[in-house]
Amino acid sequence: MAKKGKNYRSASEALDKTKKYTSQEAMEFIKSHAKAKFDESVEVHVRLGIDPKRGEQAIRGSVTLPHGTGKTAKIAVITDSKTDEAKDAGADVIGGAELIDEIKAGKLPAVDVIVATPEMMPKLASAAKVLGPRGLMPSPKTDTVTTDITSIVGALKKGKENIKNDKTGIVHQVIGKTSFETSQLVENFEAFVSALASLKTDAHKGALIASISACSTMGPGVKVKRS
Repeated sequence: MAKKGKNYRSASEALDKTKKYTSQEAMEFIKSHAKAKFDESVEVHVRLGIDPKRGEQAIRGSVTLPHGTGKTAKIAVITDSKTDEAKDAGADVIGGAELIDEIKAGKLPAVDVIVATPEMMPKLASAAKVLGPRGLMPSPKTDTVTTDITSIVGALKKGKENIKNDKTGIVHQVIGKTSFETSQLVENFEAFVSALASLKTDAHKGALIASISACSTMGPGVKVKRS
């Protein structure tokens, strides 16, 4: 196991590992102990009370973070009918069947989100094995299959984030940078947790959210309680 750095060890020693911090306390701790030479991301990791092997319990949704993540999303739009609209909206990559063929060949565009218009979904289904594991497959549940390209691209550029559990039943989400004000991080945290909690369905028995931790890119995990 790699040896942890001095800053990590110092933060870990200052952390009360028996305590669940409020979101305010957690963000204050993370900011005050972020000592890297770059602007670290602030990450939230939520363990869900689901069986990730059961498809009906999978979590898919979205949240608009009030203050964004500190990074402007790069977006690809796959369409035949809304090319001009996608260009005007500021999409970074735009294409149709030829882009789908490139994706199937393993030539993925360097983007964070892929949006598609409905008429492209039958063709795009053949690329699901490539896009699905990377969390890039468009879905109506995340509003990434739509005819309203202007609205979704605008929202994604402003901080709309997709929510999806991984194969171990954990949701990972960046909610900002350590350079953000504490209040901004708290508001983003609360918006994310609230949106996640709202995705509970009848298929989920018991509590959907089992535990929450937050950390900076280079820092230790801080247990956080729901407000």
